[in-house]
Amino acid sequence: MDNIVDIKEQIRERTEAVERILRAYLPDDKVLSSDVVRAMNYSVNAGGKRLRPMLMSETYKLFGGNKTVIEPFMAAIEMIHTYSLVHDDLPAMDNDEYRRGKKTTWAQYGEAVAILAGDGLLNYAFETALKAFSCEGADVQRVAGALSILADKAGINGMIGGQDADIAAEHSDKALTLSQLLYIHEHKTAALIQASMMIGAVLAGADDRAVSVIERAAYEIGIAFQIQDDILDVTSTFEELGKPIGSDEKNNKVTYVTLKGIDEASREQKELSNHAIGLLEAFGEQGFHNAFLTDLVKSLITRLK
Repeated sequence: MDNIVDIKEQIRERTEAVERILRAYLPDDKVLSSDVVRAMNYSVNAGGKRLRPMLMSETYKLFGGNKTVIEPFMAAIEMIHTYSLVHDDLPAMDNDEYRRGKKTTWAQYGEAVAILAGDGLLNYAFETALKAFSCEGADVQRVAGALSILADKAGINGMIGGQDADIAAEHSDKALTLSQLLYIHEHKTAALIQASMMIGAVLAGADDRAVSVIERAAYEIGIAFQIQDDILDVTSTFEELGKPIGSDEKNNKVTYVTLKGIDEASREQKELSNHAIGLLEAFGEQGFHNAFLTDLVKSLITRLK
């Protein structure tokens, strides 16, 4: 029980640290007074696990990073993640009116402003990441490499590509296969988790082999995370999840649960998570340790929201 309490407290402390960084980098909506800027801040400040910046920071620490150069990238990855949610919730996409217990951005500000707010967050993310060049610990080659990862994993070869495949599957007359679903999950969900952890490793100076291992571990974490989302959409409640449950069934979406069943999906989710943990713990043989990072991944297996 003490271990559970301890990890929750550590997550809370790190979440607060991420929130402070976000506040420092978000645009000032009192200076830039417009509905779009207010909607951008509303969207980011709606809350969330802050998992991606947290994974980025902890991977950076795993490889010995301890400078502020990581902070603009932590803010940027959360802005990109948030913009994807803003657009996902739109009537043309998932048509969701609630997320994290609050009205979604389009439900609060209207569709047009929500579209622009998403666009604004994506562009502002790169404006923010570029500030890393002038931060403590900045190495030009490493920052450039991190920017390249961010652009690739967020773009048509990553998250946007996954969203495109998801939309195509919804409009297809053919039943979605497991390999197609995994492609969607890899690109739509795992890509930003890969970006987070790879950027942390690159900025800390990890070598190419280590970054490749981190990319694989992050893939497995991302797929496991999405499978848990699919499970929670069936088993959770509105109060726990902060958004309507059963939305996948309502939208006739094929998920890991509909293809595999809850028991098998849960088993595979744990298997993926445990393998990813093994990859991370293996870095200990090279002198790289971060117990919290592995505990964080473990906590994702049993999360209820």
